[in-house]
Amino acid sequence: MAERVDRKTYQQGLPKKRISAGCLFFDEVGRLLIVNPTYKDGWEIPGGVVEAGESPLRACVREIREELGIECRPLGLLSVDYAGETAHRTESLNFIFHGGVLPAETIACIRLPHKELSEYRFMEPAEALALLKRRLRRRVARCLERLEAEGALYLEEQEPPWPAE
Repeated sequence: MAERVDRKTYQQGLPKKRISAGCLFFDEVGRLLIVNPTYKDGWEIPGGVVEAGESPLRACVREIREELGIECRPLGLLSVDYAGETAHRTESLNFIFHGGVLPAETIACIRLPHKELSEYRFMEPAEALALLKRRLRRRVARCLERLEAEGALYLEEQEPPWPAE
């Protein structure tokens, strides 16, 4: 008879996924905030990796504080995207939250960690999307379509797994 293990020991042996959490912010005229990382090519939205023992929402709030120097709690969840493993990456879950409109006074307080981010820009959404890498571009584009809808969007490889209604 096999020896029984406690629940936590069993769970610790299960597969692990990378998890990220990012946030869409806009200025008062509807331009999207994007940031330019110093450590990789392509622009991003504010956000980053969810650390062990941290919820995606808490990670998003922490990343906003670390990357932008502002305190801001997202208004809600826009999407969760599952990305399968490939030859170049492990599988992941990617959360995107809605940060809403940042008032001019908050934008004036943005301070970047220059070792991590070289600049930020508010751009028309179509122009901002053009600067993002393909996978993030598709994910953010889906979120932009979803801004006025109720509820969050579930994606697999940046696409809804069910037909649109």
